[in-house]
Amino acid sequence: MKPAIRFVSTITRSAPPNDTLPLPQLRKLGLIYSSYRFAVSLFSMLMVYITARADSGASLPSFLQQTTLSFYVLLSMILLGLFYVVNKHMRQQLAFGLALDVIILSLLLYTAGAPDLQLTMLYMVVVAASFMLLHSSQALIITLLAIIFVIYQQFFYAIANSMSLTNLGDALLMSASFLAVGGLSWSISQRLVQLEKVAARHAKEVERLNVINQEVITQMVNGVIVIDQAHIVLANLAAYQLLSIPHRPSLTLPTTSKSHTPNDRRRLDSASAAQLADFEEQLDEQHPQLLQACLTVAAGQSRTFTYDLPAVANVSVFGKLRVQIIPLKDGSKLVMLEDLRREQANAQQLKLASLGQLTASIAHEIRNPLATISQASQLLMEDVVEICHPPVDNMTSPAPDYSDEHIAANHELYKMIFSQTKRVNRIIEDILKLSRQQQANQQPIVLAEWMPAFLENHFQGHDVFLRVKTQPTISFDTHQLEQVLINLINNGLRHSSYAHPHAFVEIEIYCADNDVIIDILDGGTGVREHDLPHLFNPFFTTDQAGTGLGLYLSQAFCEANQARLLYVPEHPKTCFRLIAPAINARTHV
Repeated sequence: MKPAIRFVSTITRSAPPNDTLPLPQLRKLGLIYSSYRFAVSLFSMLMVYITARADSGASLPSFLQQTTLSFYVLLSMILLGLFYVVNKHMRQQLAFGLALDVIILSLLLYTAGAPDLQLTMLYMVVVAASFMLLHSSQALIITLLAIIFVIYQQFFYAIANSMSLTNLGDALLMSASFLAVGGLSWSISQRLVQLEKVAARHAKEVERLNVINQEVITQMVNGVIVIDQAHIVLANLAAYQLLSIPHRPSLTLPTTSKSHTPNDRRRLDSASAAQLADFEEQLDEQHPQLLQACLTVAAGQSRTFTYDLPAVANVSVFGKLRVQIIPLKDGSKLVMLEDLRREQANAQQLKLASLGQLTASIAHEIRNPLATISQASQLLMEDVVEICHPPVDNMTSPAPDYSDEHIAANHELYKMIFSQTKRVNRIIEDILKLSRQQQANQQPIVLAEWMPAFLENHFQGHDVFLRVKTQPTISFDTHQLEQVLINLINNGLRHSSYAHPHAFVEIEIYCADNDVIIDILDGGTGVREHDLPHLFNPFFTTDQAGTGLGLYLSQAFCEANQARLLYVPEHPKTCFRLIAPAINARTHV
């Protein structure tokens, strides 16, 4: 237990007292007092010589007085320069200077030859400064030293003047004044210390709130832009992403440092200003209509409109933003950018929910008679087989009078009934999948790791070639992503087999701006131009064996995950493109 006690006592002794001003204020007041000391010493030395020259009968200053004043001027200049240059041990420097002031003033008071009220009054400045700049214990020592020197000087002259104690009472009164000035200065200094602490606490709270606000604005999914005096003064990361403007990593100060120098702050402000200037330049080049609309809104008036994003060549998609311009009290404007894809995804979820409730009940009602029809067609087909190929033990019984043509025709009709019931059953299965879908359970997916495992599980033995040009991460429901890719790859393999004897599908994964692109390519004939408007409509199909719900379900799943599925007609191959926002938006090829 003894080492623990010693450790606690060491911590207690090393903890600095909290009854003094903070270092920045201490340095400022210390420089003021050091300048005052140098001015007083220089003025005292000049006044002594000026007074001696003006009064021809007066004697020149004594050697002790000249030496003391010269030494005081030199030390005052040295202390001022040292305190200005050296930022360490400021309180020790001030304590040494104040003790020197008391000693020099006592020597000047002694060399004056008689009690000097003007020199005695200078002690009060020293006492007041000691309680303002030093710890209370140090200031009390300086005050007691001044009292001792003053009383000793008065007592010494009283003895030298044949025990005349006329001025001794004045010395005692002056000493009491020192204590009063010291107490008043200490009270004022404590009030200043408390005010500085409150101000520092408020400054830290404001800085903390500013950091929180910056983090909240940075993490917002909506874009935020602040325009003041026709210049952009703030733009969050979402604004860069929604407008497809490259975002450079911003300069940040280290969070481990408790304090940052003004140079660090100036460097951070300069980097932020340069980044905002670059963003404003890019916005003027790529979205001049949006910037012009934001600048031309009259002060005090709000405006909301829909802005069509220009097409990006390598993405081939048009997007829309809801732009809301809100005037602020200081004359600046707040511009909010909202991606309408999220709103469309929510609408799609509501549509799927309402459609699912309807289709689920209809599908169950259709499935029961459909099962009966399918079973009956199978039984009829078995009867036809028995008639055409009777068992051996029944060869003696007379065969029914059916012609071969009649039996073959009925068998074909039964096969048609059975195949069509199977097709209707597939449609019902797809509708039930649609109705059973809950809200997307999104989770991060590293495509470079997830995609090879997916292809190994579902398309082993097929010619599906994967090319990954980057290492992106998207947020998607894994089950829904599997269903989308299975449908697209199966379509590609099927349509590629129609045009080539060897069916194959290519998958390319890359990044464009802040989106991850997954291209499903095949060598088929593509989609005819007049079919493009109906491509993602439910029950639309160009394949007689298809149900017409595969692409519709795939697009619904993509929209539920804030992604897009589209057909790219200008691609040299048949290309279906899945576009999803990247989680690590700064990952590029």
